[in-house]
Amino acid sequence: MMCEVMPTISEDGLQQRGAQNGAEDANFEQLMVDMLDERDKLLETLRESQETLCLSQAKMQEVTHERDLLQRQLNSALPQDIIEVEDPVYNESLVAAKSKNIVIMK
Repeated sequence: MMCEVMPTISEDGLQQRGAQNGAEDANFEQLMVDMLDERDKLLETLRESQETLCLSQAKMQEVTHERDLLQRQLNSALPQDIIEVEDPVYNESLVAAKSKNIVIMK
């Protein structure tokens, strides 16, 4: 009986391809880990920025409310004549009326 001998398969080529694939897999894995780390850092920065924005908006509302309160107190404390003198709209209408010889009554 005669046996046919099959040609030998070079295992070196398979090992090299396997090593290359392993290196590529390791590089891909590291890339994914780096991307996930960067995403986590960006999300943390976003959370901090949103928190800072909320605090700033709350402070702005507080300051606006305080300003309005102080303006009302100031207006109620000042005599009406002083308010009219300091009111630019009133002054412009007064100047316009005088130029047309119109008398403005209070």
